[in-house]
Amino acid sequence: MTPPPAAGRAPYDAVELIRCKRDGGELEPAAVDWLLQAYTDGEVAEEQMAAMAMAVFFRGLTRAELGRWTAAMIASGERLDFSGLSRPTVDKHSTGGVGDKITLPLAPLVAACGVAVPQLSGRGLGHTGGTLDKLEAVPGWRAGLSNAEMLAQLEDVGAVICAAGSGLAPADKKLYALRDVTGTVESIPLIASSIMSKKIAEGTSALVLDVKVGTGAFMKDEADARALAETMVGLGQDAGVTTVALLTQMSSPLGLTAGNALEVQESVDVLAGGGPADVVELTLALAREMLGAAGRGDVDPAAALADGRAMDVWRRMIRAQGGDPDAPLPRARETEVVRAESDGVLTSLDAMAVGLAAWRLGAGRARREDSVQAGAGVELHVKPGDRVRAGDPVLTLHTDTPERFDRARAALEGGWSVGPEAPRAEPLVLARIA
Repeated sequence: MTPPPAAGRAPYDAVELIRCKRDGGELEPAAVDWLLQAYTDGEVAEEQMAAMAMAVFFRGLTRAELGRWTAAMIASGERLDFSGLSRPTVDKHSTGGVGDKITLPLAPLVAACGVAVPQLSGRGLGHTGGTLDKLEAVPGWRAGLSNAEMLAQLEDVGAVICAAGSGLAPADKKLYALRDVTGTVESIPLIASSIMSKKIAEGTSALVLDVKVGTGAFMKDEADARALAETMVGLGQDAGVTTVALLTQMSSPLGLTAGNALEVQESVDVLAGGGPADVVELTLALAREMLGAAGRGDVDPAAALADGRAMDVWRRMIRAQGGDPDAPLPRARETEVVRAESDGVLTSLDAMAVGLAAWRLGAGRARREDSVQAGAGVELHVKPGDRVRAGDPVLTLHTDTPERFDRARAALEGGWSVGPEAPRAEPLVLARIA
């Protein structure tokens, strides 16, 4: 256990806590509270927290430690309260992938079914796209809302997609940035506490998690993804938040686009009753889980998608945040088509390769302060299992800066293949964890 604090000193010593965890010991609850608050306040140095993160990376956290770690990150900031709304609330979180625009049609769809959706989202980094980057392709739309604006929009429209305020789990915000530059991102306890501290602090009464699995996902292995999902579900349930997780496939891109404006257009197509079958399937699967978690499992979201109610909420949601749902979306100035070199069936299309290509075309960022191109990205003309002939378009690359084409094509080398037989069909939803 944690060594006791020495007389006349701060309640705990950071170095002693690091040694305790490094050697496989368990931090007592008060030590975890002190560590996270002292780090947030700047009393624990960045290099000390980096060492602690590495110790957790190798030694893990017990369930008791993890629960306290998550609670301490929540306690470092404010906690929102949606209990005054006239309808139940439910949120959804995705661990991120390529072409994952599901939040855009999902939030208005669930709101159209009578449940409020406070969707606090983030920006993209690397090969995974960010929901806020996508929506900022809509002319006039703004991500920054005050708590009062968010509550008012939830009551009036039923759905809001916006940036999390600076007061929400500031310990996590600081630790997340540190993990990103110290090689400690891939730790299930640190991932789980990071996600769940923000979601619990957000104040929603129910949460559905979309945990991606595959080459384009953060978790490449299904066993690791299942462990992460089970950990997060446990944290949510322990905090009194009804929590469910779906494991979903992310070895090929979701839908037919990866980018910002490209994905917004695809989302609008889904709300209009069209769009790619896999995007529609996952949107409806997550909507049913969200409605069930919020106590509205008797409502069929497919009806709200088909009759236009979801589209109506989308338009109101965009307008409420200053956007123009009728304005043309940005288009890249330059395009280049990648074509099939032989006849056959597209046997694979690697999500990571497509994500890296979209990133290199300008749709993503290498650093958080980088800007993105609204029109940049990759358009897919075929999916695995589709037949192609030599010369047929497979992908179209979009960018404002044509000098990026070479590096984008390099990212796609070996990322797709054509063969004589169709690949074995994989289910989109791999498992449900509750």
